[in-house]
Amino acid sequence: MLAVPVTHPEHARPLGLVVARSKRGREPWYLLTSDVIRNAQDALAIVLAYARRWQIEQSWRYNKSELVCESPRVWRSERRLKLLLMVTLLYTFLLSLLAADVEALREACVRWGCHRTRKRSRKVAAPLYHLRATISRLLEPIPPRQSHIP
Repeated sequence: MLAVPVTHPEHARPLGLVVARSKRGREPWYLLTSDVIRNAQDALAIVLAYARRWQIEQSWRYNKSELVCESPRVWRSERRLKLLLMVTLLYTFLLSLLAADVEALREACVRWGCHRTRKRSRKVAAPLYHLRATISRLLEPIPPRQSHIP
């Protein structure tokens, strides 16, 4: 990791360039920041913040895909706000199904609507994915086979 001060002719504040290379031989990250970098810990904090930001972006992309709102066709701000509020309500409902006090209901629903037969599939931790798939199957005109209900 390398951190150097840089300047920009149209930017009055001092900037810092952090170059971070992973141990896996990937392309290095070039991170430009307005944060003051005094030591290696400051530079590492910039790299870790960017890595966390990237995880948030990946999560946001996944959630948009799972909640089927990747490219909404709404242009007016009030309609877009309504759509985002509905998606937030749906996501809150899905998260509420992860609570410990409804574990039996959640497991029964997932067994019924998103049956997983392989050992690895039963152990994988993808609860929101399975809950969303379960709910979408339960809303289909032809319900899933009843043989999976405990």
